[in-house]
Amino acid sequence: MSWRITNECAERRFGSAARKQIIMFLADKASDDGSGIWCSKGTIQRHTELSESTVKRTIIDFLREGILIETGRRHCKNGYTVIYRIVLERVAALEPTAEPDIETGVTVNPVQPEPGTGSTVNGVRVHGGPQTILKPSINHLRAGAWRRRKLKILKLRRSWQPIPKTGSETGELVCA
Repeated sequence: MSWRITNECAERRFGSAARKQIIMFLADKASDDGSGIWCSKGTIQRHTELSESTVKRTIIDFLREGILIETGRRHCKNGYTVIYRIVLERVAALEPTAEPDIETGVTVNPVQPEPGTGSTVNGVRVHGGPQTILKPSINHLRAGAWRRRKLKILKLRRSWQPIPKTGSETGELVCA
């Protein structure tokens, strides 16, 4: 598996989603020089979930266009599997997918020398425009919740008063 070949193919246009998917699968199987791809068309079809005829037609197109070349055969249980190599020069000649960098010539200074004037409509300042709302930090909210819980516990403790014992009582404490 070669990240170099995969990245090179990912940055080029191949004409359709099916063609791109097949070349990306083959690039994932290639070594750093683009060679050593020996997976069957059935394997490509299963992994890409494309029809077998689409895979066969696309590989034939790649061979005609010079993007792929056959470098040999590898024997397998069903006969043989063709070994392919991706021709990097042909891939590099394809149209790139990235949009070109276009300079607009406009530079905006993010630092303003004066404070802003707020929202205006036709030169007239509009009141009630956008305002920044400051939210308390989560730690502040947690601390407040802890204080409220602590006060509640203290109030509950104060409300519990033991009943004074008398001579005939068992001496159990009862909540008032």
